Amino acid sequence: MLRLGQREFAPHERVIMAIVNRTPDSFYDQGATFRDEPALTRVEQAVAEGAAIIDIGGVKAGPGEEVTAEEEVRRTVGFVAEVRRRFPDVVISVDTWRHEVGEAVCEAGADVLNDAWGGVDPRLAEVAARYGAGLVCTHAGGAEPRTRPHRAQYDDVVADILDVTVGLAERAVSLGVPRESVMIDPGHDFGKNTRHSLEATRRLGEMVATGWPVLVSLSNKDFVGETLDRPVKERVVGTLATTAVSAWLGAQVYRVHEVAETRQVLDMVSSIAGERAPAVARRGLA
Repeated sequence: MLRLGQREFAPHERVIMAIVNRTPDSFYDQGATFRDEPALTRVEQAVAEGAAIIDIGGVKAGPGEEVTAEEEVRRTVGFVAEVRRRFPDVVISVDTWRHEVGEAVCEAGADVLNDAWGGVDPRLAEVAARYGAGLVCTHAGGAEPRTRPHRAQYDDVVADILDVTVGLAERAVSLGVPRESVMIDPGHDFGKNTRHSLEATRRLGEMVATGWPVLVSLSNKDFVGETLDRPVKERVVGTLATTAVSAWLGAQVYRVHEVAETRQVLDMVSSIAGERAPAVARRGLA
């Protein structure tokens, strides 16, 4: 059972985490939700379309203008508090690698800390433990935050993913993070080339077999773009195909931009797997 905030998710329940970027320079929406009202509208729409988790980020993943911890706090904390006020039942996640930011957003009501840079700040897990917050433990190949991979090499990329993410998860639990609130993430594109991300997807079942809930962040990423030779705005179909494969292999949480489309894909996979009844069943019955 996965427990995040006030919510519990059964092992076969496929969960959507909607991305809300509080940045002026995000790679996908170019700052569409940097201001408060558009961002709150985005949250409302995402929840209506089936997102159970809202993932709020104050710094874009790629290189760009420096964002201090103080500025990241300014971009996220007040917004977390307002989302908590307006949507008391939604699970709030914050995408940060900094323990100072983690402390501030947990005080404001965040339920999960999404550490996309693989434990580069070991104190972030300590914050999660102190607040009883969930934690996403990601493989980033040892990359520094906001850097792109350069000649990334692994003897076995999935073996490295397993070693790092399980190690981070076990450390988090040893610090006091609730075991049922820890997720592991293969970190598509982070410290990896496209072939590495494709292999991580193909062998996702090995992560699922560890018993830790697996989160995947696939949405419109470069490995999809390079595989299909498509620019950022033309990667939805490739993303949804990768989502379907990941769902079939057992991933549980999906960090996405397109909530409604992802919900349909996940529901279809769940029904094919025999874990969800069709919404209606009329054909051949009359």
